[in-house]
Amino acid sequence: MPYMLLIMEPPGQRAERGLAGGQEAYARMLRFGDGLKARGLLLATESLASTEQAVRLQVRDGAARMVDGPFAETKEMVGGFFLVDCATRDEAVALARECPAAEWATVEVREVAPCYQGA
Repeated sequence: MPYMLLIMEPPGQRAERGLAGGQEAYARMLRFGDGLKARGLLLATESLASTEQAVRLQVRDGAARMVDGPFAETKEMVGGFFLVDCATRDEAVALARECPAAEWATVEVREVAPCYQGA
């Protein structure tokens, strides 16, 4: 069953960490991903650029428009993700606990599911 491990990090953290600290954190995350791949659990992974380069778009009544944000005062941004294949939610939570980013960010565990609810 696929689960998404979303890395929810404070937006200013990357700048505060500096280049050397950032490279070390990234190397740790790469090793974590390599370990998941070796165990046959990794489906996909990506690191995302900071929100300064992001845009937000909506389409309403056929018209596309840019909307406000991302906002500098937000408390968290999605910094990246690991898409993993786990037998249970507990297994996905255990993987999140192993993730190095849990030391400096929040790892949100979400089951992949359709965008509707009901039977």
